[in-house]
Amino acid sequence: LCCCPWLGPGVGVRGWCSAALCRPRSTRLGRAAVAGPDRAMLAGPARWLRGAPALLCRAGPNRVSYSRRTLDKGEPVTMASKGHIRKSGTCRKTNRLINEKSPYLLQHAYNPVDWYPWGQEAFDKAHKENKPIFLSVGYSTCHWCHVMEKESFENKEIGQILDENFVCIKVDREERPDIDKVYMTFVQATSSGGGWPMSVWLTPDLQPFVGGTYFPREDTMYKVGFRTILLRIASQWRENRDALRESSERILSALQSTSRIHARASEAPPSCQEVMTKCFQQLEGLFDEEYGGFSEGPKFPTPVKLRFLLAFWAEKRTSSEGAQALQMAIHTLRMMGFGGIHDHVAQGFHRYSTDHTWHVPHFEKMLYDQGQLAVMYAEAFQISGDEFFADVTRDILCYVSRDLSDKSGGFYTAEDADSYPTTQSKQKKEGAFCVWTAEEIQKLLPEPVPEALEETTMAEIFMYHYGVKEDGNVAQVQDPHGELTRKNVLIMRYSLELTAARFGLDMSHLKSVLRECRAQLYEARTQRPRPHLDTKMLASWNGLMISGFARSGAILGEKAYVERAEHAAAFLRSHMFDASSGRLLRSCYGGREKSVEQNVAPILGFLEDYVFVIQALLDLYEASLVQTWLEWAIELQQKQDELFWDQEGFAYFSTDASDKSVILRLKDDQDGAEPSANSVAVFNLLRAAHYTGRLEWIEKSGQILAAFSERLLKLPVSLAEMVRALMVYHQTIKQVVICGDPKEEATWQLIRTVQSTYSPHKVLILADGTRRGFLYHNLPFLSSLKRKDDKAMAYICEKFACSLPVDSVKDLQKLLQS
Repeated sequence: LCCCPWLGPGVGVRGWCSAALCRPRSTRLGRAAVAGPDRAMLAGPARWLRGAPALLCRAGPNRVSYSRRTLDKGEPVTMASKGHIRKSGTCRKTNRLINEKSPYLLQHAYNPVDWYPWGQEAFDKAHKENKPIFLSVGYSTCHWCHVMEKESFENKEIGQILDENFVCIKVDREERPDIDKVYMTFVQATSSGGGWPMSVWLTPDLQPFVGGTYFPREDTMYKVGFRTILLRIASQWRENRDALRESSERILSALQSTSRIHARASEAPPSCQEVMTKCFQQLEGLFDEEYGGFSEGPKFPTPVKLRFLLAFWAEKRTSSEGAQALQMAIHTLRMMGFGGIHDHVAQGFHRYSTDHTWHVPHFEKMLYDQGQLAVMYAEAFQISGDEFFADVTRDILCYVSRDLSDKSGGFYTAEDADSYPTTQSKQKKEGAFCVWTAEEIQKLLPEPVPEALEETTMAEIFMYHYGVKEDGNVAQVQDPHGELTRKNVLIMRYSLELTAARFGLDMSHLKSVLRECRAQLYEARTQRPRPHLDTKMLASWNGLMISGFARSGAILGEKAYVERAEHAAAFLRSHMFDASSGRLLRSCYGGREKSVEQNVAPILGFLEDYVFVIQALLDLYEASLVQTWLEWAIELQQKQDELFWDQEGFAYFSTDASDKSVILRLKDDQDGAEPSANSVAVFNLLRAAHYTGRLEWIEKSGQILAAFSERLLKLPVSLAEMVRALMVYHQTIKQVVICGDPKEEATWQLIRTVQSTYSPHKVLILADGTRRGFLYHNLPFLSSLKRKDDKAMAYICEKFACSLPVDSVKDLQKLLQS
């Protein structure tokens, strides 16, 4: 569970959450998040906590509506637009977090709490003073993290209780996903719930014994207060310390056993037909036929599920199941593009919709969503030829280029949901930057449209098309705190054809009018206070965004997008790669003077950083055909094998073995907001094998699939990306080799044909005759492929045997789709 406000912080979901985002990616026990509100708040060996009934029991489930995220009344959170602390009128004492680079940690630098970052200094203090550790994990755009800070961490009395009884550690979960995964696994395993902020109490040896999520400062009818919990845990640590330690050790031992994912050396991957059919059937059963998506609400973008459906269609193009799979994916993407989850004025997508119609979003914007959705919409265009999907792709990339890009080439992490409605406001509100009153739009768009049938203004056309109402278009159930009263979230209520008919306009003129309206509203929005921008840059999410630009550029034939991807890849090489060790770094940070900053002790990359960057570099090679990117991808793949491969149980661990403070080495077993690292690793290994001829990488990919065999057979919908990888493994990859001079147009016609044709099981290779190059060295058979009559030729090779060459676009398209 994430900090889902429509259910209440820490509240669980009854039944399987098809969005796969209402659980953190670290869930490990092979079951859905099914916690009730009574259990998600506190976890651990409660039998050792005297007064446990009073601590854990409440009058009943929290019935207060949390369908929107709103700060409690009071002073605004002190947080500047780029993640740095805003100076107040008085001089305030700082804690040691002021020396950190993470925007989330900097947000807590003025708390009256003696916070430590994760590290040996804090561990030594806990051992020396024999105190338990209080670990608080969150991220800078997490609403309930802000609320708990406001209520508890800014309170001097709470700060005193914390400092006297605990060693307090703050962790940015995006900066340290390894720590987050370990302790979220504990919280979920012992409570069946989880979320952020995550609150966990550890022994000085870093073993967890109590955990939970958000706590209000004081006891309420339904929730135990943070103050009460702190005092009781402190008391139990003094009186029952040995029992707490013993119980913690037993829980940790159980977690090590239940979280183990492994395969025997002789074990084969599961059947492709059985798994992919079951995955399709599970998605079909969850599908919302009216609005698309795979839940009743809230609804999340689910790129991993949609990409599986497109691949399933490609495999079964002539069947009714294939047609249904395509319709499910296309309809979902279209409804999302129409919906309020899509920012129609300033572009990009919000994190999720709080309702089943994609209308009222949680207004946070995440980089990982933009990267994956750009690829999804580009592939939808590739298949359908519908310019709507190409326009949405361009829309996403416009937003990222403008608002999430560092001048050095990297991409920022996220924009917050909350902002001040005006420069005079004292309190932030969710969505304030994005929503409109009818009166505002009427004032901004008063110009008449003389070509319309009746006397009509631009405002009237815009309000009709985007569902704007005089009294607002947000239902009260979506706004229990009244923040969006009389406000409108823009949603395309009518197609362009219907709006054009309604006002008697031709399509080109209507598009022009709407485009001008959006431009004027965008200019008005730039005058509003912006939401907080998290200027942290993560290797993994930058990899996803590089893939977004590279794949979109190749499919749409937009060279500028490919160049932007190359700029970002060069940024990664300069700022997030240690050439001396060959290792990626996890993060870097946008500085105050537009510089790029790094931690004093840089955080080394995790498995997800490697797999997403390798995927990005392979995508970038296929978009640019510059072999430098391919060579770096292969180098990183070799380093990934060295650092993360499980020699005994197979598949990759999420972390390397060097950091002894990480007490569990885990393997992700769910494709959620992002695809799991092992799912992407299967693709990378298969692609890399076909670029290098290294057959052991094909064997490795099969071993990963075998390790996850039980999950794939029982609940394939939870590993939709890995199911897609399983399909590639069994179907084999086509090597599409273009033999020709890259300076000649005929060569590029064949290349563009490959790039614009949806064929998910292929790699693209340019054989340009440079026999000393990387590809000719690794794939000797390329030397036998010739041009014919000095013409560029295309070969389709499978299992390292090639078809007869073709030189026409039409013949190549047939081969790609066969």
